[in-house]
Amino acid sequence: MTRSVRTIAPESREDVLVRLRRIEGQVRGVQRMVEDERSCREIVNQLAAVKAAIASLNGMVVECYARDCLGDAGKSRDETVAELLDVVLKAARS
Repeated sequence: MTRSVRTIAPESREDVLVRLRRIEGQVRGVQRMVEDERSCREIVNQLAAVKAAIASLNGMVVECYARDCLGDAGKSRDETVAELLDVVLKAARS
């Protein structure tokens, strides 16, 4: 069985990229904090912000997946539900 590959919808792609760039900047900021010997508390707070930003982005991408990428005329409803659950559970573990 051949699997069709679908990407993030064009109307969501720019928002995803903006969020990724913001996260990249946050991570660089944490790196600078370590280099500048900032307090552990400050670093932990920034890492928590990075984690929250990634979780938010992950949720957005899962939503895009459910709306735009999931579903194939050749799949049964049970297969589609199983595929969605697999992605949602992976997202929840991260």
